[in-house]
Amino acid sequence: MCLSTVYKNRMEPEAVAMRNVMKIECKEGLVILTDLMERQVAIEGTLESANLVDGYVIVREHIPA
Repeated sequence: MCLSTVYKNRMEPEAVAMRNVMKIECKEGLVILTDLMERQVAIEGTLESANLVDGYVIVREHIPA
């Protein structure tokens, strides 16, 4: 099983959005993350990159101006 840590905008400890992510869905401008315990977090943004071998994903968060 591949689990990943998802970061907002950059790969730094303070930018962690969720750990142990098992599922990622992109719908209507949202990136919806689901972890091992079935908890969900929705981030308004787009998937920027994913490295499933190293277990990390970066989501580019859309910040309203």
